[in-house]
Amino acid sequence: MINGMIPVSLLVLIFITISTITTVLFKLSRPKAIDKNDYWKKIFDVSWFWTSARILGMIIAYMVYFNLGPEIVWSDYTGGLILFDLICGLFTIFLIAGFILPLLTDFGLLEYIGVYLTAFMRPLFGLPGRSAIDCIASWVGDGTIGVALTNKQYTEGYYTAKEAAVIGTTFSAVSITFCLVVLENIGMLDYFGQYYLAVTVSGIAAALIVPRIPPLSLKKDEYLHGVKKETGDVIPEGMSRNQWGLTLAMEKASNSGNVGNLLKNGAKTVLDLWLGVLPIIMAFGTLALVISESTPLFQWLGMPFMPLLNALNIPEAAAASHTLVVGFADMVVPSLMAQTITSPMTKFIIGAVSVTQLIYMSETGAVILGSDIPVDLKDLFIIFIERTIITLPIVCIFAHIFF
Repeated sequence: MINGMIPVSLLVLIFITISTITTVLFKLSRPKAIDKNDYWKKIFDVSWFWTSARILGMIIAYMVYFNLGPEIVWSDYTGGLILFDLICGLFTIFLIAGFILPLLTDFGLLEYIGVYLTAFMRPLFGLPGRSAIDCIASWVGDGTIGVALTNKQYTEGYYTAKEAAVIGTTFSAVSITFCLVVLENIGMLDYFGQYYLAVTVSGIAAALIVPRIPPLSLKKDEYLHGVKKETGDVIPEGMSRNQWGLTLAMEKASNSGNVGNLLKNGAKTVLDLWLGVLPIIMAFGTLALVISESTPLFQWLGMPFMPLLNALNIPEAAAASHTLVVGFADMVVPSLMAQTITSPMTKFIIGAVSVTQLIYMSETGAVILGSDIPVDLKDLFIIFIERTIITLPIVCIFAHIFF
C-alpha cells in the first residue's frame, strides 16, 4: 500500500494502462503534444512490435489483477508472481533508482572513477572504466539498476552500441541480496562464502569470453546518433590520472550537477522506467513463466546438458538439467525447483548457475528489451545459453572442491 491507501499493484496497473493507451493513440494520430516533445516521443514512439508487446502486457495485467481468463495466466506461479511480487518490488526499485542514477551520472563520479578503472577494463573487457560502476550499482542495488544506468549512458553517448550490449548483458550482476534469497531457497545460507566465490570466478570467465563471440562480438562499435562523449580513456600529456579524473568530474558536475537537474532527471528516469518497461516485463515475464509451467519446453531444452552433467559426475543430473534453462524465464524458479533435490552439491550448482546466467525474462531481460540497448530476444537467449555453458563447468569444479 502507498500511505495506507493505494495498493502498489493498482499503481502498476494504472501506469501500464497509461503507457499502452498513449502508445496506441500516438501510433494512430500522432498528437502534437507528444510528437514535438523529444522526451515523450522517445517513450511512446515505438515500433508496432513493441506497441503489440505493451498491449499484450496490459491485457495480461488486467487478467491477473481481476483473475480473468485461464488460471495458468493469473496464478501465483505465473502472472501473479510477475505482477504482485516482481513488478511491485520493481516499481519501488525504479522509483529509488530514478534518483540514484543522476547521483551516479550527473556529479562526476563516473568520470573520476572511470579514469582509474580504464587501465584494466579496456585490456580485459574492451570497455570504458566507468562501466565498472554499472556492475557495482547492480551488486548493491538490483540488476535492473545496472541496465537502466547502462541505457542512460548509451543514449547520452558515453557507450557505443557494442559496449552497451556487453555491459547490459554481462555486468548487470545479480544483487548480493538476491543471492541470499537463492541460498535461502536451497537451504545453504551457511555456504555464502563458497557460493559467492564460485559465482564471482565463473562470472568473470563469462565476462571475458561472451563479449568476444557472437552475438555480442558482431554488435557495431557506433555511438547512438553518432554523438560521442568524453569517457576519460586517454589521459592528456602532462596530467596525472587524479588530475584528469578531477578535471572531467568537475566539468560534468558544473554542467549538470545541481539539485534542480537532479530532481528533473530523476523524475524523467522514473517515468521512463514505469511507462516503458513495466508493460514489457508483464508481457514477456508472464509468457515465459506460462511456458515454463504448462509445457515441457524448458525440460527439453535442458536435455542437451545431461551429458555434460554426467561427465562432470554431478548427482541427480536429470533433475539438475531441468533447472538449467528454466532460469531464462525467472531466476528464482531454478532454486525453487532445487528444493526437491537431495544432493547438497547439486543444489549448490543450481543456485550458483542461476545467478551467473544473468539473463531472465521476468525482470532483467525484459528491462533490456524495453531499453534502447541494441539486443533482441534471440540475442538474449543465445547469450543466456553461452553463459550457462561457460559457467556450469566452473561452478561444478568448485562444487567438487566444497562437497
